[in-house]
Amino acid sequence: MMVPAVLLLLGALTAVVGPRLLARADWPDREPVVALWAWQCVVAAVLLCCALSMTLSAAAAWQAVRGHVFAPAPRAVVEAYALSATGPWAAATAVALAGAGLWSGAMLVREITSARTRGRHRRAELRSRAPLLPGEEPAAEPLVVLEGERPDAWWLPGGAPRLVVTTAALRRLKGRQLDAVLAHEQGHARARHDWLLHCSAALANGFPQVPVFAAFRDEMHRLVELAADDMASRRFGRLTTALALVELNEDRGVFGPSPTPQAHVPQRVHRLLTPPDRLTAARRLRLTAAAALVPGIPVLVTLVPGLRALG
Repeated sequence: MMVPAVLLLLGALTAVVGPRLLARADWPDREPVVALWAWQCVVAAVLLCCALSMTLSAAAAWQAVRGHVFAPAPRAVVEAYALSATGPWAAATAVALAGAGLWSGAMLVREITSARTRGRHRRAELRSRAPLLPGEEPAAEPLVVLEGERPDAWWLPGGAPRLVVTTAALRRLKGRQLDAVLAHEQGHARARHDWLLHCSAALANGFPQVPVFAAFRDEMHRLVELAADDMASRRFGRLTTALALVELNEDRGVFGPSPTPQAHVPQRVHRLLTPPDRLTAARRLRLTAAAALVPGIPVLVTLVPGLRALG
């Protein structure tokens, strides 16, 4: 039985080649939304290869699983997969891949639980630092101002999302710069970038030795910021958005020679001030369609023996 082995090899090849092709391409920074989609398709193809290989390996190892997987299939299709001609490795492969899938799910649950816990703590801190006065109703506006000496702004998601801005940030942000910051954070919320970050972090933390998952996490963090920058700049201009980034991060040393956790901020500012030419709509459509085909390859590989038998 070769199909599970071919699927594992295809998954490994995709995990190696996909990130390299995306890293060498010149369009991800120009079209971060398309790049986000392409990365998701690459990782989905890798996971799909593992899931399909696990299913076929389990069908080869255990008759009960085979009966469920191939229940409606003609006898010729079942024989085309040569499920009975397998060694002891089929059961081991199925168990190993199933364990990896359960571990991935556990990591995702842990990531979401940790994020919700952090959100509850930040909301409790917000209520303690900016409590409602007796008889005061919660404001409809999402903006909340906190006293603080450090310029900062962050989006607090939830049932009543809030953009929290410190007084130091208000003193620095001029004119429509505050509106640009609000548009940037709302862009994250509308596109549900938090789910992309949770999923990528779960895979990277669950399998730290797998380079494609670490690259996926790093690129998600970078590309979601570029996408949100574009959303803000389309409404309030690239210069306004760039100046807002500078004002919020100038005192954090991100523009100095030493690397910092926010080392991507100067690159974002440079990108806003020297905008690259966008791709044409036709090329964006072609890239989106090509990326969407990548997860279909393991499905096609899985179906080939059955289609040949039916043909």
